Amino acid sequence: MKDYITVIGGGLAGCEAAYQIAKQKIKVKLYEMKPQKYTPAHSNEDLAEVVCSNSFKSNLLTNACGLLKEELRKLDSLLIRIADETRVPAGQALAVDREAFAKRVTEEIRKNLYIELINEEVTNIKEMIQEGIVIIATGPLTSEGLANQIQELTGQDKLYFYDAAAPIIQKDSINFDIAFYGDRYSQEKKKEETEEQWKARLAKQEVEEQSYINLPMTKEEYEEFWEELVNAEVVTLHDFEKKEIFEGCMPIEIMAKRGMDTLRFGPLKPVGFDDPRTARRPYAIVQLRQDDKQASLYNMVGFQTNLKFGEQKRVFSKIPGLEQAEFVKYGVMHRNTYINSSQLLDETYQSKNIPNLYFAGQITGVEGYVESISSGLVAGLNASSDVFGDGVKKHRFSEYTVIGALAKYISTPNKKFQPMNANFGILPELEGKRIKDKKQRYQKLAQRSLENIEINE
Repeated sequence: MKDYITVIGGGLAGCEAAYQIAKQKIKVKLYEMKPQKYTPAHSNEDLAEVVCSNSFKSNLLTNACGLLKEELRKLDSLLIRIADETRVPAGQALAVDREAFAKRVTEEIRKNLYIELINEEVTNIKEMIQEGIVIIATGPLTSEGLANQIQELTGQDKLYFYDAAAPIIQKDSINFDIAFYGDRYSQEKKKEETEEQWKARLAKQEVEEQSYINLPMTKEEYEEFWEELVNAEVVTLHDFEKKEIFEGCMPIEIMAKRGMDTLRFGPLKPVGFDDPRTARRPYAIVQLRQDDKQASLYNMVGFQTNLKFGEQKRVFSKIPGLEQAEFVKYGVMHRNTYINSSQLLDETYQSKNIPNLYFAGQITGVEGYVESISSGLVAGLNASSDVFGDGVKKHRFSEYTVIGALAKYISTPNKKFQPMNANFGILPELEGKRIKDKKQRYQKLAQRSLENIEINE
């Protein structure tokens, strides 16, 4: 057995796993194929590049992903610590400056004396597994060659689904005669306010809070936009690809085709906003979220898309305020690779059939940045315990925690296994009488989780 652990993939899960192993004073060989080779969605040569969005979602403990981040903070997660350090304003959410985040993670990995970073593509994982412990954390864009090897190892004939990334816009190209800053509900006119008081409060918020830009639409503007969207040209998908789109990352043009009002009850819902021009709730609203520390770039919230680039420019410019928008990055559709973990892995992310093999990240069926980090932490801790021998027990987390509940979800046999985000639905119900108020119930679940966050060995 080698005196080091091999981690394949320098994304969020792989870097977190490598860090957790190195903390145990165990050597790590971390393989990352960039910059020798890139996937269609990656462009930054640094580790831990975030692609779809710069948001790590809510920080609130009454949000499952917010609770998961707090659990990871208590366990000294490197990636969450750096996300906190490189955050940009985003209201209640944790959003990061993408380049600063990736650069800091790369610096931390490179300076760690226990981690050897090897920039090359892995082509023979079977040999590596025979010689020592391996964690596969190749992410949702695993190269075709490696995906074929994983498929052979796992005996599966299906290793993928598809999702989409949203466009990013340059702020100084947005028309602020129409657009305005503010979080949902924060700028809605209060009953006791005069119109002058309300406008004064909005003016103050525009100076203090710039994490979200809002684009209000009238009924006529919305319907014109919807008509163009549902009839726009998309990148052609094969029949099998159409069946594999993950519901949580539904392209906006597909969502729109479900009905003219679908978007108004989804990403374009106007609840919690008043249009400063009319002092009335708009018919629909598009939100843009800050994407970099300088607040020069904003991504279109909920606008994951498979439209052709030219069509994105044409159709999205129909949105009031984006007539002259400059798109620094268009939305893209890409393959996400994942295994049927419910049959293949246990709650430590270890293969049930190949003891030297672990998986981590979205390839396991956990969906999302923070969820991937969580899986990397658990896989790294447990791979480390194997190095120390049979006398060391495995690291398992209580199912009352989001970390433990996710691990249980991906390892519980399920004939219709699908990727899963952090959510309160995977946690066991509270004991006693059901609390009807959702916020209070989530507060209780969060309290119970943080009381049980220690590792059960």
